[in-house]
Amino acid sequence: MTVMRMDLADTGSPEGLVSLILKHEPEFRVPVPIEELALQLEIDEIAELETDGFEGGLITDSHRSRGIILVKRGVKQPRRRFTIAHELGHFLIANHVPDKEGRFLCSRQDLQTLSAKEGDRRAKMEVEANRFSSLILMPPPKLREYFKKQPSPSLEHVFQLAEEFQVSKEAMARAYADYHPESLAFIIVKDGKVGRIYHNRKRFPFITASRNKPVPQGSLFYRRNLRIGTPSEIDERLPDVWIDVPRGQRAPTLSEQACLQKNGYALIMLWHEEADEEQEEREDMTARDRWHAQQEKYQRR
Repeated sequence: MTVMRMDLADTGSPEGLVSLILKHEPEFRVPVPIEELALQLEIDEIAELETDGFEGGLITDSHRSRGIILVKRGVKQPRRRFTIAHELGHFLIANHVPDKEGRFLCSRQDLQTLSAKEGDRRAKMEVEANRFSSLILMPPPKLREYFKKQPSPSLEHVFQLAEEFQVSKEAMARAYADYHPESLAFIIVKDGKVGRIYHNRKRFPFITASRNKPVPQGSLFYRRNLRIGTPSEIDERLPDVWIDVPRGQRAPTLSEQACLQKNGYALIMLWHEEADEEQEEREDMTARDRWHAQQEKYQRR
């Protein structure tokens, strides 16, 4: 590994930092060697965090010249990797100021913060550290290489990539929605209620389902034959189960796939395809048929 801390001096944004790291390490393997990278960038040690109620921490001096990353003992590898990358983000982003001099402490909620209110500087720092963590562990150029090899989306592919990149299924679903060429959304379900929703807002329509409300009737989530850990078939749903369909407009195609998980969780993938001139020819095709047809189309390119 050849990247040096001084190579990153010209930027302070998560995107800029990751871009420069990838420029100097174009052959980064998957999973990204995050601990090796942290040590390369002047982190002295990765140690256990002994402060209750926190997932990770960073000890550093006022000049941010060296640092020690702290990680809660016993966490699973995907969470450990995300925490290390998060704290490395705090270390590398120069305008991040800790709550206590020379010491960042981050809770589990901090590591899930994706947006911040105007003026909330601490939340903004956590958002930026999380963005850095996601970008460095799942570099968009690497993801796009995988999407070219398997262009049609599926939960099976999300789970496969989560294992290969050594990140959580939820983290991979979020990146998958952001960078996959298809228009996708992922719904995290807990105890039958809609939780976090991930989608690219520039491409995917507004989702009408409300957080903390039951999953809409008509969703595959309610199929009786679903088994924990096994994704359902990809099947077409009425679009208005999940999104608004303007009156008088041809309805888009909305396909869905669901997978029950442990402890009352489930993951739902929505696949939105705009109505087009080929739609009439495809009306009699199932979502799975369209999945295979699209796979064949990409393979011919």
